[in-house]
Amino acid sequence: MPRRLSGGVGAKLGVLFLLFCSSPVMAAAEGAVAPSSQGHVWWFWPLVLLIVTFVMGIFAVLGGVGGGVLFVPIISGFFPFHLDFVRGTGLLVALSGALAAGPGLLKMNLASLRLAIPVALIASACAIVGAMIGLALPTNIVQTALGATIIGICVLMVTAKKAEFPEVPKADKLSAALRIYGVYQEKSTGKTIDWKIHRTPQGLALFILIGVMAGMFGLGAGWANVPVLNLMMGAPLKISVATSKFLLSITDTSAAWIYLNQGCVIPMMVVPSLVGIMLGSFVGVRILAVAKPTVIRWIVIGMLGFAGIKALSKGLGF
Repeated sequence: MPRRLSGGVGAKLGVLFLLFCSSPVMAAAEGAVAPSSQGHVWWFWPLVLLIVTFVMGIFAVLGGVGGGVLFVPIISGFFPFHLDFVRGTGLLVALSGALAAGPGLLKMNLASLRLAIPVALIASACAIVGAMIGLALPTNIVQTALGATIIGICVLMVTAKKAEFPEVPKADKLSAALRIYGVYQEKSTGKTIDWKIHRTPQGLALFILIGVMAGMFGLGAGWANVPVLNLMMGAPLKISVATSKFLLSITDTSAAWIYLNQGCVIPMMVVPSLVGIMLGSFVGVRILAVAKPTVIRWIVIGMLGFAGIKALSKGLGF
């Protein structure tokens, strides 16, 4: 009897192994990497990805940008991974940072729920639409659009101004009806800041486009959230940055489910990417105290510009 049982278990395990090897998960893992990289051992690209994302995490902190903005153009341009897998992983990279920072920002009263909720409803719904559009379009079109978007982000980073305390003479009717206002303590000056916003309809309309782009390209949308909240709607800079970080935990989650459902999220890419970004962020925080912000900012802009040109040329077939 024991021999029969052992043989039966062995046969079942053999069948399960064969089914697993032929499953869509294994097929996705094999399809994630281009045929030209098949000469390497299986752990080669995850190891390189860990090292690159570690460096990326350092520069993301020093440059004040989300990891997803650097991850998608650089990995899609220089690694042999399919763009769909890169975008799915990029959303999880941005999401992990947002989930780590969100509770603390809410506790410090910097991230505003009153400001985040209406924006999140619009952006997350549009991110789902954007993810579906991105997966439906041919890869070369998405790659070209991604390159153009990244170059546009570089231009925005070079030209955009920031107002620490924007002047808002009067709250508009929509923000007053939604009761979007707040008070926080500015520790650098010891003052209590009473803030409100205006141009709410125009700002919410822009978040439709931001949500679509976040889902379509797998980018964390902090590069767009902060200018809209700060410069257009008039929220203080710290409130804008903190609320934007909290928003990513909602927007990116919505889009990430679409990529996950389509099989575009695989551990071979996600695990080393998340570990590398997190470890790099810890190191970046320490370096931030002694680094010159202007130099680091231009390094990040240069990295993004180079990756954007690479993505654009790859999409156009050059």
